[in-house]
Amino acid sequence: MTPVIEFAQRSTRRHLLQTAGLGVGAMAAQALLAAEDGKTAPTTDDNPLSPKEPMLAPRAKRVIYLHMAGSPSQLELFEHKPELQKLHLQDCPQSFLEGKRFAFIKGVPKILAGQFSFQQHGQSGQWISELLPHFAKVVDKAAVVRTVQTDQFNHAPSQLFLHTGTPRLGNPSLGSWITWGLGSLNQNLPGFVVLLSGGKTPDAGKSLWGSGFLPSVYQGIQCRTDGDPVLYLSNPDGMDPKVRRRMLDALAEMNAAEFDRSGDTETQTRIAQYELAYRMQTSVPEVMDISREPKHILEMYGAKPGYVSPAESADDPRVLYKGDDPTFANNCLLARRLVEAGVRFVQLYDWGWDHHGSSLGESIDETLPIKCQASDRAIAALIQDLEQRGLLEETLIVWGGEFGRTPMMQNNVRTELKKGYVGRDHHPYAFTMWMAGGGIKGGLAYGQTDEFGYYPVENPVTVRDLQATILHAMGLDPYRFSYLYQGLDNRLIGPTNEGRVLKDLLS
Repeated sequence: MTPVIEFAQRSTRRHLLQTAGLGVGAMAAQALLAAEDGKTAPTTDDNPLSPKEPMLAPRAKRVIYLHMAGSPSQLELFEHKPELQKLHLQDCPQSFLEGKRFAFIKGVPKILAGQFSFQQHGQSGQWISELLPHFAKVVDKAAVVRTVQTDQFNHAPSQLFLHTGTPRLGNPSLGSWITWGLGSLNQNLPGFVVLLSGGKTPDAGKSLWGSGFLPSVYQGIQCRTDGDPVLYLSNPDGMDPKVRRRMLDALAEMNAAEFDRSGDTETQTRIAQYELAYRMQTSVPEVMDISREPKHILEMYGAKPGYVSPAESADDPRVLYKGDDPTFANNCLLARRLVEAGVRFVQLYDWGWDHHGSSLGESIDETLPIKCQASDRAIAALIQDLEQRGLLEETLIVWGGEFGRTPMMQNNVRTELKKGYVGRDHHPYAFTMWMAGGGIKGGLAYGQTDEFGYYPVENPVTVRDLQATILHAMGLDPYRFSYLYQGLDNRLIGPTNEGRVLKDLLS
């Protein structure tokens, strides 16, 4: 080490941590090692996953976020627009096209009427599509927001914006923010779990549940329904729990020594991750085993323990979708088991909702009904199951895609309607999401769009508004909740205060 580098090192806070007795890392390691056989949760405040006090009085303690990757058509599910029927297959008005950017539409497309019938349901009288008969029965438990807007019109940046607060890579996901802010409710399970279905990962990839600039212990843990719930969680052949324990003890001592030397906080994260993985070896398989559920609960969701869909490993899973495929239902039931066991944030991504109508297996008239059949029953069951267990009031459920679909048909491949190839392009100006439980007013229809479902005419809602409202419901002040990184107080809702807490949605 040169004298210049040595002087610079000794002038930093890192040097203070290196020379301050045992150091914070060593103390954290001692507390972790004191947990007998890794089964007793550490009690030290230095454990990064310890529960933390909320900033505000929380309405919810946990979140289940259901993201339909690709974006379902609001005009076939929630937006009853008879005016579109009158203009069906007429040229789209120029006012819809001037100054607009579309992902695929070319020239002058034709107006496309809604492809399915609607009826009013519940005491709230909300218009719900025939494709969602089960959700229609529980619609009074949800607040349906029909005027969500985004400024992104392609999948990956729009997904990133919705879940991380920026359309670019590198920021923490919503689940990571909440887990960092509140900790985990069960020290033997991760605070943030991710479950996938539909055969593919969302366009933005695993960055959607990454921790960004937050410590990596707060990233989402992807769990599977086939084989080991978490990859590499089981001990290798020939290694028993006692050997694993001795190895982790040695690693903890080495990492604590490294923290004393370098002051790198990621070494503390490494200690916590190893210890959590050890505790998860017994906790995760039990929680993930849905065969423990009684028959009537399995039937309620439409779940089938141990089922592995061929679509999950196909090159193009869309052509293999079946309405009775229980993969998403299994994940919904797992979500309930996970939050019941103390997981703070459970994220479900279901791929296959991008219905352009350009190729086989991505149509509104054929594929959308299949996707709805495979998810509608399970989603309604999740709401009912949480309610009957007394968990709905403290569990916030969020449903939606990354944007909506246009009132015009997509025309870049074909300009005439053809069975099995009916589709709509991406539409960022108005789409539907809903929330339930966790202090949300049930039976609320929030916002209204114009007669074509093109623009909001009442109560527009931005992505920042949604993020601020979710944080607020969890007891985190979206305006003060920040993390210092590269000299800036970074926030999920971005640098300005444009995001509003939608208090009209809160009970």
